[in-house]
Amino acid sequence: MPPGLRRRTPGLRREEVAQLSGVGVTWYTWLEQGRPINASAQVLDAVARTLRLDRPEREHLYHLAEVAYEPEAVPEHVAGVSPEIQGILDALAPLPAVVYNARYDVLATNGTYDLLFDRRDGKTWTGPLGVPNVLWSLFTTPDVKCPVVGRRVELPLMVAQLRGAYGRHVGEPAWESFVRLLSEASPYFAELWRSGDVVPPGTRVKTFRHELVGEVRMTSVSLSINGMPECRIVTYTPCDEQSRRAVDVLQAEERRNDESRPLLGTGSGDCGAKEN
Repeated sequence: MPPGLRRRTPGLRREEVAQLSGVGVTWYTWLEQGRPINASAQVLDAVARTLRLDRPEREHLYHLAEVAYEPEAVPEHVAGVSPEIQGILDALAPLPAVVYNARYDVLATNGTYDLLFDRRDGKTWTGPLGVPNVLWSLFTTPDVKCPVVGRRVELPLMVAQLRGAYGRHVGEPAWESFVRLLSEASPYFAELWRSGDVVPPGTRVKTFRHELVGEVRMTSVSLSINGMPECRIVTYTPCDEQSRRAVDVLQAEERRNDESRPLLGTGSGDCGAKEN
């Protein structure tokens, strides 16, 4: 851009956005004002590149312009975590640890988490967007098989936390589809979603049941991750000696599973999770 007058605030002027996007200033002004103009996907892409929008922001731009959004194919590894983050999860064992995004998609786990939540059946974990999702699993699993004890206490809190994050994604196709499809699959989720309750993330005590060790009381702690907005590492720490012994048993079971697995190399999967 050619140098211009000194400005009081950072960012591009409307005329500069239009110039860099290859559109007329008047047309771009009407776009900002929400006037009924024809906006093609190519022009919206040009505006998105100029404004350096990320994928969710680009989806929202298409939604506002009432243009069908067709996302580009995303390489599988993009949906996961870096080897350094996966290394942290593995080093936290025997504590169960997982990386969630704001929608509770499971981006990566360690083996103890997989055992605690009994993730052997990948089908029950695959959410409506094609990725593992803990909310989808908990709400679509029968009560007798749900690993969370006290669902009527825990699940409302998780939905309230989801709704708190949803406020930043209203209108985004992926979020709207997730809420709609989970509401259709689980009347209980739909009931909780309609309540409108919101809570922030926080440290909580949760009780899990496992067929191998019985009930386990754990304290969940969330840690933010630099470079991964709205994602967090959640670790589960035993609350008492009985729970600590139970986690040790799960860890020993994970070691036996590791020894029985064939050596397939060191590459990680699309979300860094081990499926048992």
